[in-house]
Amino acid sequence: MVSIGFRRFLLQRSPGVPFVATNHELRSLSPVFVGRLAIGGILMGLANLVPGISGGTMLLAAGVYPAFVEAVAAATTLARRLRPWLVLACVGVPAVVAIGLLAGTVRDGVLEHRWIAYSLFIGLTLGGAPTLWAMLRPIPARAVVATVISFVGMVVLALVQETQPAATDGGGGLGGLFVAGFAGAAAMVLPGVSGGYLLLVLGQYVAVLDSIDAFKIAVRSGELAAVVEAAWPLAAIGVGVLLGIVLVSNVVRWLLERHRAITLGVLLGLLLGAVAGLWPFRAAVLPEVGSVIRGETIATMSEAEAVELKYRPTAVYTPSGMQLVGAIGLVLAGGLASIMLGRFGREADSDRLGDDPIAPS
Repeated sequence: MVSIGFRRFLLQRSPGVPFVATNHELRSLSPVFVGRLAIGGILMGLANLVPGISGGTMLLAAGVYPAFVEAVAAATTLARRLRPWLVLACVGVPAVVAIGLLAGTVRDGVLEHRWIAYSLFIGLTLGGAPTLWAMLRPIPARAVVATVISFVGMVVLALVQETQPAATDGGGGLGGLFVAGFAGAAAMVLPGVSGGYLLLVLGQYVAVLDSIDAFKIAVRSGELAAVVEAAWPLAAIGVGVLLGIVLVSNVVRWLLERHRAITLGVLLGLLLGAVAGLWPFRAAVLPEVGSVIRGETIATMSEAEAVELKYRPTAVYTPSGMQLVGAIGLVLAGGLASIMLGRFGREADSDRLGDDPIAPS
């Protein structure tokens, strides 16, 4: 059963806050809200494929984050109500489809056109900040402190990641893939925490995308043995994702119930601090002789040149004027899209608000 306190959190009216649920929505889902769930699911799936981008932030921008957390928490109790399961289906199915169809494309886009992808997602990420800011008003001092601390923590993590070239190693193993799935799931629930970013830190980013691509190739081959073999890595990832979502979502629900202002302050700091790790003007460079790539030491320049683009380290470069203008435009476009998505259907949902007390679940 979902606690009364958390449902009051979902139902409370706050001016300027798109996260308002209605008594009607507790019984059914409006077409507009279903659309927002689906769009949020697609963006969440794509975001978790891009290092530095938060899937939870995309749900926040779509205006469905509290509904998603509440639905997961309700599902873990095997609730008999239909709505939580419909919410999860409307988010989960589009996310899985987006990941399955676009994993290879997104990987290639990030590797070959990083500045375009990262500029767009910087805008999408920052576009979620006004929502959290509105939810915090009036802003207590403890929320400001929580925001500053979490912001500094994310910036430090971004700086540390700059000194960790091993993040591109892409090591595999079922245990590593399980942890990768758990980390990715945490990012689906926590705005500001990137699944792809955590995968880089764990050295599993390429391994996860390669596992998805390998399964797709096996399915196309039509050979059952190949499909079964390729399914094991995905099963390890899937179990990690399931456990991660269940555990983290319940922790977030508990924190929102009991420490709402501080929790929202932390989320805002994570959201803003995550941008520190998204500098778009980086490009793959040849690994140095003596460096370790995928567990092997590069002994000669010919070996360095033979390293695939996706396994090479990256370095900052000076953008051209066209790239700089394009990046600014993409940031603005992403931010506007994120803000508009958060407001999409807000009036339609608000029209369905009722003033009845919270009904028992």
